[in-house]
Amino acid sequence: MIYPILRNLLFNFPAEEVHYFSMNNLHKICATSLGRSILQSQFSITDKSLEKEVFGIRFSNPVGLGAGFDKNASYLKELACLGFGFVEIGTVTPKAQDGNDKPRVFRLPKDKGLINRMGFNNQGVQQAKQRLIEWNNSKTDKVGGKMIVGGNIGKNKLTPNEDAWKDYEICFRELFETVDYFVVNVSSPNTPGLRELQEKDSLTKILANLQNINQGMASPKPLLLKIAPDLTEDQLADIVALSFDTQLSGLVATNTTISRSGLLTPTNEVSAMGAGGLSGKPLTARATEAVSYLHKNTKGQIPIIASGGIFTGVDAKEKLDAGASLVQVWTGFIYEGPAIVKNICTYLSAHQ
Repeated sequence: MIYPILRNLLFNFPAEEVHYFSMNNLHKICATSLGRSILQSQFSITDKSLEKEVFGIRFSNPVGLGAGFDKNASYLKELACLGFGFVEIGTVTPKAQDGNDKPRVFRLPKDKGLINRMGFNNQGVQQAKQRLIEWNNSKTDKVGGKMIVGGNIGKNKLTPNEDAWKDYEICFRELFETVDYFVVNVSSPNTPGLRELQEKDSLTKILANLQNINQGMASPKPLLLKIAPDLTEDQLADIVALSFDTQLSGLVATNTTISRSGLLTPTNEVSAMGAGGLSGKPLTARATEAVSYLHKNTKGQIPIIASGGIFTGVDAKEKLDAGASLVQVWTGFIYEGPAIVKNICTYLSAHQ
């Protein structure tokens, strides 16, 4: 396989710079119909048995890309060529912001993990909206049709928590006509105080306001909540109750963890990386536990998008067997490469 060799080479350079280098080169390949055709022939898969309808949306396959990879909706055409059934853009905030100081992304190869403290760096909701309009108006030659796009929304760093609901409302209104579903992100560990919004009263205010707007629209959009893997069982129970109270369409489980337990990477190296959310293989078991708990305690009535430690078809099936309806990759994409969707879908197709 060529990708492991390429990955080992790229891992010699700063992670964030490599991300943009790789995606910009993919953009150049996708600039021509020939390039797109080659990518699709290599990485896309068409299998009717993999199609799923979840919260009223038809997905060509159950494998998506989690938020944080394409923050500004800059690479939708490129990601569609790699076979993703859906992509979640963002996290988008009302105003553009730089995020935290660099370096802010660190690899843990021994653990197949990443630590990031990006801090909702993005170009703001208006830029995302414009790119989404262009995407929706474009003709696509994606195998299986137009890729589903979700909008992951958050608050600006300088917005006090008591006014956070206003930021979520701005993003919701601005992106309403351009995305297929919404995810409310209150679970990133990289914006100071953000996770405090997971407390029941704060979260109820945000979600109830969005649902009030949503239900007043001619065609309401699915509204989901993304949760942290570090919640206690009592907090998860609150999430379940809140999901029913605010009539959420689904849950995304989970975001990155602040835990550093059980890592193979030496403690001094991990400490030198500083604060941030840990993703990848170290998150696999905890994310599966969260999916299982939510599925059981919602009695399967609220669809779950599973995220956390998904690298292979075996990983994806584990999440689906635990009760997830769809899965998202992120760190697995970095470690496994552009064939990850095709590989997972091929496995799922053979093990249904």
